[in-house]
Amino acid sequence: MINDSRAIVALDFDGRADAEALVARLGDACGHYKIGLELLTAAGPGLVEELVGRGKEVFLDLKLFEIPDSVAGAVRAAGALGASMVTVHAMGGTGIMAAAVDAAREFPGLRVLALTVVTSMTGSDLADIGIGATTDEQVLRLARLAMGAGCHGVIASPREAGALRGVLGPRPLIVTPGVTLPGGEAGGHGARAGTAQAALAAGASHVVVGRSVTRAADPVAALRRVRDGR
Repeated sequence: MINDSRAIVALDFDGRADAEALVARLGDACGHYKIGLELLTAAGPGLVEELVGRGKEVFLDLKLFEIPDSVAGAVRAAGALGASMVTVHAMGGTGIMAAAVDAAREFPGLRVLALTVVTSMTGSDLADIGIGATTDEQVLRLARLAMGAGCHGVIASPREAGALRGVLGPRPLIVTPGVTLPGGEAGGHGARAGTAQAALAAGASHVVVGRSVTRAADPVAALRRVRDGR
């Protein structure tokens, strides 16, 4: 069974009411939620504070990609809200990632995760922006860069978890979005999706599950299926 703390439910909603309704339905069954740009923009930072106040961990998936000073300011804001994880784009380079890590030092509970390659991207998408590497190669390249910048871990698809664990060793976090139930749909994550059990067996430290739970008739049962690998 997957430990509760390793399964993160993505609150991919366009408003606060739907997000709060799901959190209420899951109750004590879930202790860790992801909030992305859509919900943060719609609901504001108060939702983060509310969840933290309830004892929940919040993963703020901001995918920060700005000048270093702006990234540092956003990371400090995330830390002040009580977030436990925040994301920065590894493609922004060492300066941006190092600025995020430096800002996070003010908040001992905040971990900076570097997004390697968005899970919906393919090799042809990388080629469109002038990158000749495969997705696997680019993920590993950016992960090494992130470790050099002091990041606490990386974001990658379930497909790359094994290779990343082999390169990064046992300590860094490897958080994998694009997680589905066995036989479930990949949603917007495309060919690089995978199951929670496969991702964790390959070396992921956390898995992020979205519509398999949030759109289920019984979210608690669906989350249990994610944890049980059924």
